[in-house]
Amino acid sequence: MAKSDITIRALVQIDNLQPKFAAYNGATVQGSIPLSGDTILIGELAPGNGVFSLIDRALKASSVEATSQIVEREFGFFILRSPSNAEVTAAREAILAELGASMKDRVKPVLASTQIITSVEPYQAQLLNKWRKGSLVVPGQTLGIIECAPAAYISIAANEAEKSAEIDIVEVRAVGRFGRLFISGSENSVAAAVDAAVAAIEAVDGTPQ
Repeated sequence: MAKSDITIRALVQIDNLQPKFAAYNGATVQGSIPLSGDTILIGELAPGNGVFSLIDRALKASSVEATSQIVEREFGFFILRSPSNAEVTAAREAILAELGASMKDRVKPVLASTQIITSVEPYQAQLLNKWRKGSLVVPGQTLGIIECAPAAYISIAANEAEKSAEIDIVEVRAVGRFGRLFISGSENSVAAAVDAAVAAIEAVDGTPQ
């Protein structure tokens, strides 16, 4: 596969991984488990098979560890981790060098929708709890939902949401056509977290889709 054939749909480096988001990743990833305070590099590529050679290049160029490597219907997705921000930066630069690209060449995310549902009804809470991989939704809590594209950028939204307010992470879907984040807590906390998550998505630069 030629380098020019690979599109960087998302590439984002997140330092100071927050405790709940780190725990969520630890429960859902395939490989090396990220810990609170780690730095992670998350990427989404098209076509998906481009992920294999680029992860190989990043691992050889730094001491990062592979956390996830997924090829789904359309895209390739990966997470690399290290307690050292410098090592993650080295991995990121190795990937960009391999592609002959810069961070400006990544696709700029678009916020698709946000929702805040106050006093979640018990039956809906139970439906959400059937498929969530994070915290349980307790009836009566407030639920915040954020959707963006490309999907991988929802990860920075999750980390910034947790930084900004006392919330629980219910679900983070960072693979596919759209990324979706579900958080819960008090009404004020969820509102503050949604604002922070939206600001984090909108602050990412890149090439418009």
